[in-house]
Formats: sequence, structure tokens, C-alpha cells
Amino acid sequence: QVQLVESGGGLVQAGGSLRLSCAAAGRTFSSNPKGWFRQAPGKEREFVAAINWAGGSTYYADSVKGRFTISRDNAKNTLYLQMNSLKPEDTAVYYCAATRRPVATYEWEYDYWGQGTQVTVSS
Repeated sequence: QVQLVESGGGLVQAGGSLRLSCAAAGRTFSSNPKGWFRQAPGKEREFVAAINWAGGSTYYADSVKGRFTISRDNAKNTLYLQMNSLKPEDTAVYYCAATRRPVATYEWEYDYWGQGTQVTVSS
């Protein structure tokens, strides 16, 4: 089992920044956090960003490319999402997810999920 706890969400004005963290515990040698997803009210959960274990490969949804940066600190078992130039349409619950795969961009590829952290961007 892997436990994931997200933090860093909150209320921010458009154009502002937030940094999300995802702390992992448990059997992280088998499955570790590599992806961020989000779910806005009334919408399906969607992919935001992913990173491989070494941190050398990153993937982003077109809607966040150039504004968000995913990174990791393996010594701390922590995944990050730096979000800049936030827009009202970024408002959602953000989830981190862990996978045994080298990297993954689809929900079905992930084994464990955090409880989510709310990000609200006001206009």
C-alpha cells in the first residue's frame, strides 16, 4: 500500500501562483507518485502533468504547458506541482497519483490516489 497526501491548495487571484506537494508513504519502492490530475465541478477528472522517477522526462496537458512545472524530490518521497499564471479555469480539486510504471498519463495506469487538495482561482 502507498499513502499519498496532497497539500498547498487554496484560494488565489488570477495571475497568482501556488505550489502543490504530494507526500508519499508506505511501499513507495514499488509504486511512487508520478502524476497530477484535476477535477473541476461537473467535469471528469483530467490529466495535468506527469514525471518519471529520475525527473528527466515530464509531460503536460496542453492547457497548463508553459505555466505549470512538475518536479520531485525522491529523498523526501515528495512530488510537486508549481502552478504559475493561474486562471479561473484552473479551479479544481487536484490529485496526485502513484504508479509502478516508468511514467503514465492515463488514470487507469495509476495504482494509488491521494484525497485531493482544492485550488480556487478568482477572477
